[in-house]
Formats: sequence, structure tokens, C-alpha cells
Amino acid sequence: MPLFFRKRKPSEEARKRLEYQMCLAKEAGADDILDISKCELSEIPFGAFATCKVLQKKVLIVHTNHLTSLLPKSCSLLSLATIKVLDLHDNQLTALPDDIGQLTALQVLNVERNQLTYLPRSIGNLIQLQTLNVKDNRLKELPDTLGELRSLRTLDISESEIQRLPQMLAHVRTLETLSLDASSMVYPPQEVCGAGTEAIQQFLCKASGLEYYPPSQYLLPVLEQDGAENSRDSPSGSTDRFSSEEVDWQNRFSDYEKRKEQKMLEKLEFERRLELGQREHAQLLQQSNSQKDEILQTVKEEQSRLEQGLSEHQRYLDAERQRLQEQLKQTEQNISNRIQKLLQENQRQKKSSEILKSLENERIRMEQLMSITQEETENLRRREIASAMQQMLTESCNSRLIQMTYESQRQNLVQQACSSMAEMDERFQQILSWQQMDQNKAISQILQESALQKAAFEALQVKKDLMHRQVRKQEMISEQRWVLSSLLQQLLKEKTQREEELREILMELEAKSETKQENYWLIQYQRLLNQKPLSLKLQGEGLERQLVALLVELSAEHYLPIFTHHRISLDMLSRMGPGDLAKVGVSEAGLRHQILRRAQELLDATRAQPELLKPPQGEVLPTAPKELPKAVRPSAPCAELEAQASECVVCLEREAQMIFLNCGHICCCQQCCQPLRTCPLCRQDIAQRLRIYHSR
Repeated sequence: MPLFFRKRKPSEEARKRLEYQMCLAKEAGADDILDISKCELSEIPFGAFATCKVLQKKVLIVHTNHLTSLLPKSCSLLSLATIKVLDLHDNQLTALPDDIGQLTALQVLNVERNQLTYLPRSIGNLIQLQTLNVKDNRLKELPDTLGELRSLRTLDISESEIQRLPQMLAHVRTLETLSLDASSMVYPPQEVCGAGTEAIQQFLCKASGLEYYPPSQYLLPVLEQDGAENSRDSPSGSTDRFSSEEVDWQNRFSDYEKRKEQKMLEKLEFERRLELGQREHAQLLQQSNSQKDEILQTVKEEQSRLEQGLSEHQRYLDAERQRLQEQLKQTEQNISNRIQKLLQENQRQKKSSEILKSLENERIRMEQLMSITQEETENLRRREIASAMQQMLTESCNSRLIQMTYESQRQNLVQQACSSMAEMDERFQQILSWQQMDQNKAISQILQESALQKAAFEALQVKKDLMHRQVRKQEMISEQRWVLSSLLQQLLKEKTQREEELREILMELEAKSETKQENYWLIQYQRLLNQKPLSLKLQGEGLERQLVALLVELSAEHYLPIFTHHRISLDMLSRMGPGDLAKVGVSEAGLRHQILRRAQELLDATRAQPELLKPPQGEVLPTAPKELPKAVRPSAPCAELEAQASECVVCLEREAQMIFLNCGHICCCQQCCQPLRTCPLCRQDIAQRLRIYHSR
């Protein structure tokens, strides 16, 4: 067995599937399922644990992978505390964590087709577990704590090496289905195991001294508990509310499906663009590699050509050197031959001297013999000596001339050899400089190509980063849109609810007010005030008509309530600056300058033409309705019906005499209403107070 295992890298398709499933699980409005199956995982990633913990996932599907352990390093099972369904079949698990009992919410555990050799004892702490599938594993026995699973309904231990069932299994009264290999069982016997789950439970209860009851008597509390949990988990909470919001949920689901399809199309488009970018990058790499290979090939060919030229020149130089050496050898041999000849001449001269000596002896002998006169012998000897000396001088001169010619020829040959060597060195240096220049040119070209390739790769990477950033921005925008849509729906619901409450309050007020004849015309007046246009309301509340027209002209109608609340006029605007408007609540800098400029222009125009401040003659300001003619009979109740006087809600002593506008409540006396700024009943701001006088 090898000591070190090499982690199997997942394929590109599996990696893309994992990223897509993780992104899909993090989307707003996603369901409670995290499916990372068929992703070729050797361990569950840390992001899956974080997603389950943060988003409260209830179903985790990790089947058909290469898992050897459920819990990687630096991860805790408490991150999966909300998981109800855990599917781990078709993996390579050898053991479950010893603290798996911490998953108290787990209801379904599927570890089929793994390599489990035992089950941890803490599995008995899974009090809500209803389905346990350990089919096709290497289990040899089951722990006794299995009897503590009070909610277990289905147990599958077939295709394993289990031969004995624990007696504690008799305490699991909710067990409905037990799957096992009856032919390999020893305890209970094969006949009992072949008879079914009920016979097995009866046998185990009898062996444990317990009375057997069918599971149907124990399943009702479990089912009720599941129903209660489902009702708590469901967003509606009750069937009535579910029926009222069913259409809303269907619309949300259709929107979610549309967003999901749109995200899928965007993902496919992004993958297509990414694949095109990768292809372009691969083509650029291939082109750069081919160009680099071509440059290297040309450099190699040039270098081989230069080396071949250098080798040929070296051979030529070697041949010249050999020829010069042969010439030198030949000249040296000639000189040695001439020296030998000179030595031979010297020997001959020695011999001649000996001959002369012998001749001298012979002459003396002849003189003695022939008695030649002394003068004749001296003349004869002088002649012979002179001839011999002349011959020696000629020979020495010839030898000197030969030596001088040899020396001159030798000097010429040495000079020629030196000049040829210098020329060869210059040519060699020139060839080396050419080769260095070619190499520098090739290196600079290669560096330039690599710089271009690097710049192209950086541009491609920047493009890829921009695409990723755009995708992230789109995801964030979609999430924000979803949040804003949910907030808008909630606000619309609250608006409808408030409108209904206001209608009820108005109905109550109308019912109360119609019983009082004295308050009838005040209510009619309040209704007229409520039907008054926005411009008249703002003028009635103190806002000038020119200022309203100015804000409408600048498309700033949404700032009318702010100007009305602060009672801002054109004179005040002339004394205010952009900072003052920003403090009031006008956030746009350009709009602040435009408002101040237009207000100054209006003030200048009104100073020039004061009649502009007067309201137009056709405009009729709202007033309280006059008394109806006596011929017209109002729909108010008769004067004989006298209503009970209401008391002040502040002092609870005096009669309520003041009506608050715009809410219309009559709840305070004249003394208690002065320090109030909001209505004691509805908490709205008091815009105006009216005194009520009762007719007697």
C-alpha cells in the first residue's frame, strides 16, 4: 500500500458544475437544497459548510464523488446543524465521524455503496432520524445505540456482512421497514428474518421481555412533530394565509424561474466568451511559439553556417600553416645541406692543408733530393699559399652570401607568416563580432516577442477580469433588485393595510360625527379641505404660488413637503445659500444652485412688477361653506338629537372644544391644546386648530 496518495484533480466540467451549484445555492430566493453531486470531489469544500451554516440549508446532496471522509480538516459538524437530509451514496467513505450525533435535526441518512466497516455509537443521538440506508457496505455488526432512534421508520442493511441484530433494536417501536439478507442471518434465525419486519420485531421484543405493539401506535407523535416543524418552517404559517398568498408565491416562483433561465443564459454566454478568449490566447501562444521556433531555427542555421565557415577557415589556416612549416622545413634542410657542404669544404681545406704540409715535407725532401734553390722553392710555396688563400676567401665569401640569403629568406617567410596570422585573426574577430551582433539581434527580437506576448496576455487577463467583474455586478444588481422588489411588495402590503386602517378610522369618525348635528358642517368643511388640490393646500399652508411653480418647473415637486414644513418663502431663499438648502434636505448640488438662481430672478421680476405677487383673479381660494338656504334640507341628523359632549383626553375634566387639522380629531380643550404639536390620538402633526362653538 503506498504511503502517499496523490489527490485526484477534478475535470474542467466537474469544476464548472461545482462553481455553478455553489453560485446557484447563494442566489436570493434559492431553495434549501445544496447539490454538489457528480463533481469528482475528494473532500467536501469548506465553502459548502459555510453556505449550509449561513443560509440554513436543509438538504445536502454529495453522492457520486470520491469522498473518503465526511469531515475535512478545520471544519465542524455544527455547520450542518440544520441539515435534515444527507445523501452520501456512491462514495469511498470508510467511517462516519464519531460526533455525528451532533446533527440532531437529521431525518434521512443515505450512505449506500460505500466502504463503511462500522457505525459510530453517537448515531443513537439522532433522535429525529427516520430513514437510515447503509446498504452495500462492509459492516459486520450494528451498535446497541441504534435502539435509541425513537423516530426510525426505515432501516436498510442489505448486501453487507451483518449476521446478528442487536436486541436493543426492539426498543425502536416506529420501525416499519427493515431490509436485510435473510439467508446470511444467524440472529434472529433465517425463518424469522424471511417472515418480514413485524416477525423480526416480535422476536426481538420477546427476547428482550417486551410486549410488541405495531408501529402505527407510535407513528402519530412523530408525524405530528413533523407537521409542527413543517408549519414552523413554512412562510405562510396557516392554511388560510397560504390560500391568500398562493398567487403571490406563484408569481415569485415564475420570476425566480425567469431569473434562473436568464442567469443560465448569461453563464453560457460567459463560458462562450471565456472559451473564445482561451482559444485566442492559445492561438497567440501557438503563433508566438512558432515565431520563436522559427527565430531559433534561423539562429541555429546562422550559427551552423558560421561554425561551418569558421571550420573551413580553420582548415584553410591549418593547411597554410602546414605549407609554411613544410617550406620552413625544406629551407632548413637546404641550409643544413649547405652547412654540411661548407663543413665538407672545411674538411677539404684541412685535407688541403695536410696535403700542403705533406707537399712541404715532400718539397723539403725534394729540395734535399734535387737540391733546388731556395728562391725557387719560396716562390713556388708563395704561389701555392696565395692560390690556397684565394680559394679559401672565395669559399668563405660564398658561404657568407649563402647565409645572408638564408637569413633574408627566413625573415621574409616569418614576416609573411605573421602578416597572414594577423589577417586571419582580424577576419576571425570580424566573424565573431558578426556572430555576436546576430545573436544580440535574435535575443532582442525574442525579448520583444516575449514582451508583446506578455502584453497580450495581460490584456486578455484584464478583459477576463472585467468580464468577471461585470458578471459579479450583474449578480449584485439582480440580488439588489430582488431585495428591492421584496421591500416594495412589503411596502405595498403595509400601504394597503394602512389605507384599510385609515378607512376604518374615517368610517368610525363619520359614524360618530353624523350623530352630532353641531359637528356636521365642520366635517363637511374638512372633506372639502381634503379634496383641495396640492397647490392650494401648499398655498393654504403658507407656501407661495410662485415658489410652487418654480419647484414644478425644475421637476422638484418631491421637495414641496420639505419647503412647506420649514415654511420657506422667496425672501428666505434670497437670503439662503446652497449649504442651507443642503441642511434642509435638498441633496442635488445642481438643483440647489438652480433653485437659488430662479428664486433671485423671480424676486427681481416681482420688484420690477409687484402685481406678479397678487393671485390671479380667476383663482378662487377655498373658504368654509356658507349656510345652506332654508329650502335645502341637509342630510345631517336633526337638531333635536343632541349628542353627548366628549371630554378632553389630556385633563379629563373640561369639554373637548378644539378640532385638529388635518386629522380632524376633536379630543382637547382650549387650554390643553396650546402646548401640543401632535394629535394625542393619531400622532400626526397639527397644521391648524379650530375652536368649536356649540349653539344653545
